[in-house]
Parts: sequence; structure tokens; C-alpha cells
Amino acid sequence: MIETDILVIGAGPAGSSAAKHAAMGGVQVILMDKKSEIGTPKRCAEGVSKEGLEKLGIKPSERWVTREASGVRMVSPNGTAVNLTEDKVKLPEAGYILERKVFDKYMAMDAGRAGAKIMVKTLATGMQREDDQLVVSAERMGYEFKIKAKIVIAADGPESRVGRWAGLKTALKPKNMESCAQFEMAGVQMEEPDCIEFHFGSVSPGGYAWIFPKGDDIANVGLGVLTTITDKTAYQHLLEFVENNPATKNAQAVEINIGGDPVGGLLKKKVTDNVLVTGDAAGMVNPLTGGGIISGMLGGRIAGQVAAQAVTDGDYSKKNLKIYEKLCEDEMGKDFQRYFNVKDYLLSLSDEELDTIAEAFRDSDFDSINTTELIKKLIKVSPKALLKLGKLF
Repeated sequence: MIETDILVIGAGPAGSSAAKHAAMGGVQVILMDKKSEIGTPKRCAEGVSKEGLEKLGIKPSERWVTREASGVRMVSPNGTAVNLTEDKVKLPEAGYILERKVFDKYMAMDAGRAGAKIMVKTLATGMQREDDQLVVSAERMGYEFKIKAKIVIAADGPESRVGRWAGLKTALKPKNMESCAQFEMAGVQMEEPDCIEFHFGSVSPGGYAWIFPKGDDIANVGLGVLTTITDKTAYQHLLEFVENNPATKNAQAVEINIGGDPVGGLLKKKVTDNVLVTGDAAGMVNPLTGGGIISGMLGGRIAGQVAAQAVTDGDYSKKNLKIYEKLCEDEMGKDFQRYFNVKDYLLSLSDEELDTIAEAFRDSDFDSINTTELIKKLIKVSPKALLKLGKLF
């Protein structure tokens, strides 16, 4: 039996953030992950905002930044492109394209440097309560053992098994889980090679397609769909997109990634006795953009801090951990709810309506570019948007 104060299950960015900040709180921490190499396979378009990294106190490194995006290119179904580049507008949320295979390991190393013990190739197979603590069964390289912890932080991805073991409802309705497929491709010929691209409409029902440049002619090319509104798989939609898009039709895939993206907003219940869920496991993904690296790390930071304080208090009860839910709501809850409503509005638009909005956007002047500013502009150019979204912004 291994004993620790806090056990973090899942070493993605959220889990590593939780482990790091828990260890900084002066308690014993174990960070475990079922994969033999943290960060692989990637299930992500790999984009983050500069503002988000700054908020987390993380300095960008050439080890894991592959490209700095100078703008955004949004493309409507008929090919109308709205280019928002730094020579036209200020870009307070301009971002980086990461190499997640390096970034995730870098974040885990950060947790290790803070004092967390890291266990790779370690699978959690069950969890049970023992007195006022939890005992997690685990398997590593054919060896079975147990870890006893005062608090377990579940950072094991969408529809968290660990959360379910604790009695939390982490299962998602199909309408709140996008099915995603992505290629990493070489030979991509983008019109704006320093801009991230988004393609909207029936090309990707319920979501959008993206092209995120990673340098030279390399890019992540992917999309997310809601299976409730299409009979095709995300992979089938991706093949059609790649074949028909001028930038990708002559490119070659060197990697494929398939996975789910929870876009239903924050789980209402994220704690119970001895357990907190964070990151994708807690729905910490922007419902509109599907991005979850920064929000997951912010949630992980809160989880680690709250858990460390609870250990210091000697109180691992749900009542003492509830502050985590309030802090997460304060950090991202209001924005996520607004973005969820915007997503519902966008799903109601036809390809023709999206084309009309793109035409209006193309002739508009933008003072800044971020999600909120784009939505405010959308409300100005679309009477339908004003009716559905006007009260939110």
C-alpha cells in the first residue's frame, strides 16, 4: 500500500496543473497517468491564447511553441473569408500553436519540480472508501498495487471513470459531446500561413472545421460534429473537407487523432467527499470554441489549491471541498453559459445565413479580436442574433 495526501489521476494539462499547485501547498502528491508517454496521443488542435498562458504564469518556450498565430481567418460555407490579422486589428488574444507531445510533458515536469511524484504507465482500475480516505487500485507493468489517499483529483478526461466511481454524474448527453477527427498534415498550402482558420456550416454539422498552422507547410486539420445531427462520422466529414479544401487537397496525413470533446459546459456537481473532478472531466471546455487547455489548467490550479488546503485543514468532506465549485463558477461559469447560448444560436443558422453574416463581417471594422467582441459584432449585423443573444452581452 502506497500512501499519499493527494492522488491526481490523469496527467494532461489540467491534472499536471492540479498536481503542481497541490504540491506547492506543501502536501504529498502523486500524479499518475495510464499512458507510457505523457502527451501522446494528442487529442487536440493545440491552440492556446497568449493571455491564458500569462494568466497561468507560464512563459512560452520554443520547446513547445511551434507557431505564433498572427490572426484569425473565418470562412463561411460559400468560401467568403473574413481575415482578422494583426496589421488590421489589435490582437489581445492572439495565440500559440503548441506541440502537445512536448507541452504536456513540460507541464508534468513542472509538477514534478514542485514536489509531485509522477507515475506513468499506471492505470487506475477501481476505487473504494476506507474510513475517511480512498483506496485506489492500480496496475503498472503487470504489477497490481493500491494507493491510499486523503483526496483524489479526477483529471481523467471526458465522462470521467474516476468521477463515476465516486458517485458523481460525469456521463454526457450526446448533444453535449462533439465527435472530433483530426489529421496532422504536410503539404498544406494556406492562403494566410500565420493565421488559424475556422470553416463553418454544413462542412461540419454542429461544430466547425479548423486548420491550425504548425510551421512551414505543416498543419493540424480537423473538425468536430454532433452525431445527433449528422449520419456521417467525424472521420467521413474530415475526409470530405480535406478533399474539397484548396489548402489541403494535395496534402498528406502523417497522424490521425480521434476523440470526444465535451461542449455542454461545466458539470454542476464537481465534488463529493474526498474527490474533486477537473479539466475535461468537469466539462471545463469552452462550449463555443471547444478549447479546453487554458480553462482546464485554471480549473486544475483551483483544484490543487483547494485540495492542499483541505489536507492542511484535516477535513476532506464534500462540505469543505464545495468552495472549489464556487471558485470554478467565478472563474469560467458565466462566460461558459453565454458561449453555450451562442453555440445554440449558431446551430440554428443555415449555410445561407452564415454566408450573409460573413459578408457583413468582411466589411466591418474591428477594434479588437476575442470571442466576446466577435459575438458583439454578430449581434450588430444579425437581427436574429440580437433577438436571441442581445440580453447576454
